[in-house]
Amino acid sequence: MPRIALIHALMHSIAPINEALQRDWPEATRMNLVDDSLSADLARSGRGLDEAMHERFQWLAQYAVDTGAQGILFTCSAFGPCIDAVARRHAGMPVLKPNEAMVAEAAAGSAVDGGKLGLLSTFQPTLDSMPSEFPPGVELELALAEGALDALNAGDRQRHDELVIAQARALRERGCTRIALAQFSMAHTRAACEQASGLPVLTTVDSAVRALQTRLKLS
Repeated sequence: MPRIALIHALMHSIAPINEALQRDWPEATRMNLVDDSLSADLARSGRGLDEAMHERFQWLAQYAVDTGAQGILFTCSAFGPCIDAVARRHAGMPVLKPNEAMVAEAAAGSAVDGGKLGLLSTFQPTLDSMPSEFPPGVELELALAEGALDALNAGDRQRHDELVIAQARALRERGCTRIALAQFSMAHTRAACEQASGLPVLTTVDSAVRALQTRLKLS
């Protein structure tokens, strides 16, 4: 059975992806690597994704490869260029950004209905970096659930969820036909966001599991 390395920059990302893999791909062997200083360092440094940050991602990926991982999934969506560099270095194996599978599914949906996609996040750097990953034909409406991540970090999951759901409802009012939750830490709100908005909601977690299954079966 394949060994999948899950590399996390937020503690809140660990449970959603492990739960999804246990539910949808229990045969896969999981290893979890966590550096919860990555997001904090990015937010406060003001240097963006500099050489030092790239080196940290290369080191984490190499450790995963050295332990026998056959696929790597990064679970924080604010580090796309760092993950792209890892994927180039380890081109012989699946290396996924947390959002790339969802982006592909969202783009396919946009090609069908031509509607506007609401991209909802609780972390501003994600909204800064992620839109460039969508193909030109996808019309995006960005929404930040301000204060939600702070609430989650403080242990107030209810407040986090309320803020996320409120933004999902607002995206419907702004003309969106679908919503994409940009972070793994938001995946548990999918059903509530669908109910509040009346719109289909994609999550990075479910899309990533489907992509890993497909790519490893084809490799």
